[in-house]
Amino acid sequence: MNPVEVINVSKSYGKVQALRDISLQVQPGEIFGLIGPDGAGKTTLFRILVTLLLPDSGKASVLGLDVVKDYKAIRRKVGYMPGRFSLYPDLTVEENLTFFASIFKTTLHENYDLIKDIYQQIEPFKDRPAGKLSGGMKQKLALSCALIHRPEVLFLDEPTTGVDAVSRMEFWDMLQRISSQGITMLVSTPYMDEAQRCHRVALIQQGALMQTDTPDAIIRQFPHPLFAISASDTYRLIQDLTHYNRTRTVFPFGQALHLTPADERLQTAEIKEFLKSKNHTDISVSEIKPNIEDCFMDLMQQRQSK
Repeated sequence: MNPVEVINVSKSYGKVQALRDISLQVQPGEIFGLIGPDGAGKTTLFRILVTLLLPDSGKASVLGLDVVKDYKAIRRKVGYMPGRFSLYPDLTVEENLTFFASIFKTTLHENYDLIKDIYQQIEPFKDRPAGKLSGGMKQKLALSCALIHRPEVLFLDEPTTGVDAVSRMEFWDMLQRISSQGITMLVSTPYMDEAQRCHRVALIQQGALMQTDTPDAIIRQFPHPLFAISASDTYRLIQDLTHYNRTRTVFPFGQALHLTPADERLQTAEIKEFLKSKNHTDISVSEIKPNIEDCFMDLMQQRQSK
């Protein structure tokens, strides 16, 4: 039995279709990433799986329990960390943990070994109101509260949004340690680089899944050559490459542009000659390996061209 099963689930809000026939399986003990931008449908799917929303059609189960019929049993067995900080800001760190433990008829002491590595980082502030913690500390407290009853499946909806890069890295290190204890996790994120920290990922856009596989397998399936290109005038560079008759796609990535060619025989020297003819300076062109974000953008392009 897979801990999470989703079969042809759809959900609409009025005329807006948030999910379109979503199907996926999360395997025991894995960190499964739902990767996509804001508005892609990630939170809607999470709310269905944690029994806060009803699907319009399709079926979903968590730990073999139906999300509609068995919602009470599911709520006792899962942990949920929503995207927005949802703890009690006027209660202290320790009071929040004690409260959530009592809801599940357990105690902080009983499951301390599970949250020890996380809680020790916020324990010096145990008497501070949760609302006065920093973003990274709020994140650790929310994770501790979601784990306090030792759930079998943990749902984390955009847990690193709004925190600094160091806190994001620390958080994912914590998730790896939790995963080693056999807890299955479904994590959503808009940050493409976090996909590499997952065992498998599903790329989602406009309520539809575009691809599901391991991050490395998705990258290996990238079907085009890829070039990283930079020059002194980035704005004019993207304009010229957009209108270059040998460009398939071009997107900004940090300080460079990533280009896939319409003609796969295109060479770096030909791109440089084209840019020189357009009076660009400080030109750099190199063929590179794709990352998950390149794959996501390519899949989006394929969908739009259908």
